[in-house]
Amino acid sequence: MSIWSRMSPPQQTAAQAVGVVFLMGSLAWASVPFYDWFCRVTGFGGATGVSDVAPDEVLDQTIRVRFDGGVARGMPWEFEPIERTMEVQIGATNLAYYRAHNPTDRPVAGTASYNVAPYQAGGFFVKIDCFCFEEQLLQPGETVEMPVSFYVDPEIVDDREGQYVHTITLSYQFTEIELPEGYQQAALTEAAASPIEIQ
Repeated sequence: MSIWSRMSPPQQTAAQAVGVVFLMGSLAWASVPFYDWFCRVTGFGGATGVSDVAPDEVLDQTIRVRFDGGVARGMPWEFEPIERTMEVQIGATNLAYYRAHNPTDRPVAGTASYNVAPYQAGGFFVKIDCFCFEEQLLQPGETVEMPVSFYVDPEIVDDREGQYVHTITLSYQFTEIELPEGYQQAALTEAAASPIEIQ
């Protein structure tokens, strides 16, 4: 006789409820990484592709790439693309730059989120190297130029929807994050060593 058959109807109902809760919790936990993977593979939601190398084929056709940049609410940086548009050969490797400036009197760390529009172009816009792969830290008054190395996959010209895309927009938004742990400790040590003025 199985354990299930030895349970009373109320116990079976309770066991089923616990099973449903466990299943729903597992699906919720797995949904974020699965959705991220799905977006990266398909380009859905404007996610870009990522590659270590450029494609072998460079086409004579070109496509316009627009660059957009901004900051989230509460992020004190100034952030914008240096060049707003580029006309690029499909399949060729390109380099674009964004400029970030910290106008405050304190160090500020940030991380960038990004997307590509229109969504159907996301899977064909491939980044080789990008500042969005790492956290960024700017000292008070510091200005930096951040490069993005990318190409547009030649397969876009044969795609049912991608072939009608003539302009791709790459957008970034920086959000403030906590300072790196080691940096926080150094700042606390320095503050503790500094004399405090009492008025």
